[in-house]
Amino acid sequence: MFTEKDREQFAAKGIQPAQVERQIQQFKEGFPFMDILRPATVGDGVIRLSPERVEQLAQAYPAMIEGKKVVKFVPASGAASRMFKDLFSFVDDAAAADIATLDELKQKGYKFIHKFFSEIEHFAFYNALADKMKEHGLDIRTAPYRQTLQTLLSDQGLGYGNLPKGLLLFHKHEGQARTSTEEHLVEAASYTQVDDRSYLHFTVSPEHRAAFERHIGQASPEISTLYTTSFEVGFSEQHPATDTVAVDMQNEPFRNSDGSILFRPGGHGALIENLNHIDADLVFIKNIDNVAPERLRADTLTYKRALGALLLDYQSRLFALRQQLDADLSPASLAEVEAFLRDELCLGFPEGFEQRTEAEKIIYYKRKLDRPMRVCGMVRNEGEPGGGPFHATDPDGSSSLQVVESSQIDPNDAQKAAIVAAATHFNPVDLVCATKDAKGRRYNLTNFRDEQTGFISEKSKDGKDLKALELPGLWNGAMSDWNTFFVEVPISTFSPVKTVNDLLRDQHQ
Repeated sequence: MFTEKDREQFAAKGIQPAQVERQIQQFKEGFPFMDILRPATVGDGVIRLSPERVEQLAQAYPAMIEGKKVVKFVPASGAASRMFKDLFSFVDDAAAADIATLDELKQKGYKFIHKFFSEIEHFAFYNALADKMKEHGLDIRTAPYRQTLQTLLSDQGLGYGNLPKGLLLFHKHEGQARTSTEEHLVEAASYTQVDDRSYLHFTVSPEHRAAFERHIGQASPEISTLYTTSFEVGFSEQHPATDTVAVDMQNEPFRNSDGSILFRPGGHGALIENLNHIDADLVFIKNIDNVAPERLRADTLTYKRALGALLLDYQSRLFALRQQLDADLSPASLAEVEAFLRDELCLGFPEGFEQRTEAEKIIYYKRKLDRPMRVCGMVRNEGEPGGGPFHATDPDGSSSLQVVESSQIDPNDAQKAAIVAAATHFNPVDLVCATKDAKGRRYNLTNFRDEQTGFISEKSKDGKDLKALELPGLWNGAMSDWNTFFVEVPISTFSPVKTVNDLLRDQHQ
C-alpha cells in the first residue's frame, strides 16, 4: 500500500506506518455511537453547590494551593476566520456593492452586517480599525461598508481574517483595548498565582507562534505590575505525529497532486499530547475565546477557585481510599470504597460484578481510583451549541460520567434523542484537572483515552471529495477514562465568541 516515499513522509512526521494502517481501518469500520444511558442532572451526576459552599471553597483555595504548581492551559491555535464568515460573505457578495446606508442593509436582509455597522463603535478594535483606514486615506464613518470590512479582514489592513482569536482585540478596559490573550493573563493571575508566579500554557499554530510570543512579551510586564505577579508562559504546537491520514471515498489514502499522502490536523483531541507534557499539580483548561472583561469576572474567579478547591478535596479522598486498600481490607473498608465509587463518582458497575471474587473487586477498585481526575463546570442548557454531561456505557461494561458531543450520538435512534432532549446542562469547556498520582508521578494521559470515540467527516481538496479523521476530543474521548465530577456553574462564567457580533453581547462590553 505504501511506497518508499510514503514511508519517508511518515518518518518526517514521526508517524509509524502501522498507525496509518490503523487509521485507514477506522475509516473502513467507522466509529460506534456512544451508548448514553441518561443525562447527568442535578442530584444524578451534576453537583449543585450552595452559595455558602462555593464561598467556603473559594476562601479555602489559596491555602490549598500553597507549594503547588498551578497552570492555566489555553487551546489557542485555531484561526478566527469562522468568526468573520458573515463579513467575508458580504465582501464577496456583488449585490452588496452599492449598499451605502444602514437602512439599505436592513431593507435588503443583511441583518448581521446591519448589527455590525450600527454598533461598530462598541467593538474594542474600532479605534485600531479607524487608524488603519486613516493610513489608507479613508474615514471609517463615511467609507463604503465593503472597504471597511476589507481593511478589517485583509493582511493589508488589520489582518483579522487570518489571525487567531488570541491576537484579536476583544474588550475595552479603562480606555485601553485588550486581546483575549491579555484577558487570560489577567484572569490567570487571580487563581494560578503561587509565590508571586502565574503559569500559563498556550497551544498555538506554528505560523502564529512568534506573534504570540511577541505579543505576550509586550503585554505581560504591565499586567505583571498591576497584579503583582510574574508570568511564566509556555507554548506548544500540535505535533505533526498527531496528524491523521485523509482517504478518498473508497478508503484509499488521498494523494496530493505531487503524489504525497494528505495528512490533516487531528482536531483538539491531539492536544492530549500537549497536556501530557505539562508538569503541574493543577491544570485549568479554558478556550481562548471564553473570557469575560475584567468588570464582569467576579463569578468566574469565585467559581474557578471553588472548582480548584473541590478538586483538591476530592483528590485527597481518592488518595486516602486508594491507600486504604493497601492497609485495610475489612468488609466495612471495602464497602466504603465501593460506596464512594458508586455515589460520588457515579460509576455503574459492570454486569456480574457482585459475583466477582474479593481479590477481583479490589483490583477493579484500585484501577478506578488510580486515574487522572477532573472537575468540569457545567452550565444550565439555554440553547447554546455543544456537548453535554451524560451517564454512558464504558468499554469495560461499566458506566460513568462522560462529556458527549452531539456527533457521538446516533441521530436516528429515537431513544437516544429522547435522552438528549431531557438533558439539562451543556459543556462550556471549564475544567480543572489533576494529572499526578499520590506519589506525585505524572500519569501518561494517552493511556486513558477511548480510541473508539473519534469522528469521521467529509471534506474536499482540489475539487475532490475526501474523508477526514478527528482524534477523540480533548474533553470527551481523550479523557474518557478519567475520574470525573460535574459541577453546575452559572451562565455568567460562560462568554464564548463564535462570531464577531458576539463581542457586542453584554458579557463582552
